[in-house]
Amino acid sequence: MSLTRPLVILLLLALLGFLALQRCAGERPQQLSRSRILMGTVVEISVHGADPGRLEAAVTDAFAEMARIERLMRPAGEGSDVARLTASAQGTEVAPETAAVIALGLQVGAESGGAFDMGLGRLKELWGIETESPRVPAPAEIRQALAGTGQGDLRLDSRRVEKAQPALAVDLGAIAKGYAVDRAVELLRRAGIESATVNAGGNIRLIGDHDGRPWRIAIQHPRDAAGQLALLELADVSVSTSGDYERFFEQDGVRYHHIFDPRTGYPAGRCRSVTVVTPSAALADALSTAAFVLGPEEGLALLRRFPATEGLIVAADGTPHVTPGLEARLTWR
Repeated sequence: MSLTRPLVILLLLALLGFLALQRCAGERPQQLSRSRILMGTVVEISVHGADPGRLEAAVTDAFAEMARIERLMRPAGEGSDVARLTASAQGTEVAPETAAVIALGLQVGAESGGAFDMGLGRLKELWGIETESPRVPAPAEIRQALAGTGQGDLRLDSRRVEKAQPALAVDLGAIAKGYAVDRAVELLRRAGIESATVNAGGNIRLIGDHDGRPWRIAIQHPRDAAGQLALLELADVSVSTSGDYERFFEQDGVRYHHIFDPRTGYPAGRCRSVTVVTPSAALADALSTAAFVLGPEEGLALLRRFPATEGLIVAADGTPHVTPGLEARLTWR
């Protein structure tokens, strides 16, 4: 059976159209999500793009970088700068990444009047909030754990970190996760990823937007484990939330949580939660802790000292306090 020329042309056009549709379908953005346990929390990376192989490779590299940062900054273990620094009598030289984190921590500590302190390792171990056997220490124990801490307990000269007291134990738990998120995002951007989220236990950084729309980030209600306090619509920024509901125990009707006031040695009591929005995840991580310690008024004043930084602070009585620049992007639930 022979085909007429017009019919052959129509069949060819149909075939070309089908192939074009198939090619376009293959180029549609796809989502790839992977999760791992790192730095004591669940880390999830979600990326969007047209090339599944490139997405997979980028996520693998990002997780590997976060694991490397964890090894450098964990409190103990082989290869840890923090472990070597704690064990040293006066100080030691650290990796450039660790030096960068300590430099930022010292800046936030200075700006917050000491509300952020990286020398609380002994105090955190004493309380054991994140262990199976937390306890309320005796006042004398707390005073001993605080000896040598406070502004000036760490000094940085290039890559060398000096300790004010030999027994000082360094803990970067309130800033290292954010820094690891920043490093992961840097690698994703180098791989050409233009839309992604990296979430390390509430330390979130957003790359670009979500299909032309802002990302919607839920803020947990600090007194309702299954509820949301508000929704934020954001793009290309970092978000960090610190709350007294994350890791805590109760004794005699009192809630003892993991965010300590460096001035007293007890869990800070002026807030229920603090959410900070700023370009850097490491900065958001540190500021959310410092503002939590300071409380609503001083906490908001601290946030105003950093460019492009906004926040939502829920006071101890449940009253929310919001910076003006965040109100338009916030929906109460």
